[in-house]
Amino acid sequence: RQDRGAGGGQLFFGTKAEALGREVRRGMIEPDHPDLSIGQQCKLLSIARSSYYYEPKGETEQNLGLMRQIDEQFLETPFFGVRQMTWHLRNDGHLVNEKRIRRLMRLMGLMPIYQKPNTSRPAKGHKTYPYLLRGLRVERPNQVWCSDITYLPMRRGFLYLVAIMDWHTRKVLSWRISNTLEADFCVEALNEAIHKFEPPDIMNTDQGSQFTSFAWTDRLRRTGVRISMDGKGRFLDNIFIERLWRTLKYECVYLHAWEIGSEAKDGIRKWMTFYNHQRPHSALGGRPPAVVYWPGLLYTSDAADERSSVDLGGRRIIKKKKNKRHIRNNSVNVKRQEQTQETNM
Repeated sequence: RQDRGAGGGQLFFGTKAEALGREVRRGMIEPDHPDLSIGQQCKLLSIARSSYYYEPKGETEQNLGLMRQIDEQFLETPFFGVRQMTWHLRNDGHLVNEKRIRRLMRLMGLMPIYQKPNTSRPAKGHKTYPYLLRGLRVERPNQVWCSDITYLPMRRGFLYLVAIMDWHTRKVLSWRISNTLEADFCVEALNEAIHKFEPPDIMNTDQGSQFTSFAWTDRLRRTGVRISMDGKGRFLDNIFIERLWRTLKYECVYLHAWEIGSEAKDGIRKWMTFYNHQRPHSALGGRPPAVVYWPGLLYTSDAADERSSVDLGGRRIIKKKKNKRHIRNNSVNVKRQEQTQETNM
């Protein structure tokens, strides 16, 4: 056998590095590295040296106004693609072309709901998973969680918001705000939800690069969560969190013109607390999500203690009993924290 040359090792490292986002790779570069120059590090990480020094200028006031108008219209007509959205804006008096609207819609992460052949492709090097919710009856808290990302307009810029929601009760379990679409802030929200509420049986998302990334899928696999992904462009597969975005934007985001990220974060936090604990939900008989979630979670833990095994294909599979005391204590502590936040609103 012959040893692989350094070139082969460099190719292997470069291929693996490409699975990471560009901003993550930029952050890995060490300007004061004792052995490797910035150019050598850029070559190893498969990014252009010029992109390391590039500082984005941000969008113009005109583009920010267009993005807000696109966002508002997309809530009403989620089937509008680039061409229809361009025509709509032209009819409103904006001199725009399809190239510009395509770039802005991509920047906002918007995808129309019509189906197209062979378009459900994840980011390079990322694995996708099948949709597991078709025909499934979701009857209890923590059976299925879902997650998605949306665009938040501000007065002088924009941010991205990710949320983790319980499918059965519609309760928002955690959320994070970021100024980039890297996977880090999604994983942070996932870690918080798992720490506070215990992992679900199934996590459902779309096939966005954040949710097909290794950091996201590995965290789910390590906790024994089954991964479900809906088809690209099929927002109906994740309809409940899409409805959350619509409600959030009409009741909170569009009523404010936040200047900085901290203002947006405070506004979202207040609305999420209101949504979970005070806002009546039609699907829950007029009760807020948190009122339904906590009793259902405790009932589920009692039922889980009574089950010692389950029959799968004729085989007896012994399941570990859940620690009911741990679940009750953790539930009480988190519930107290949420009540404190509600009092401080």
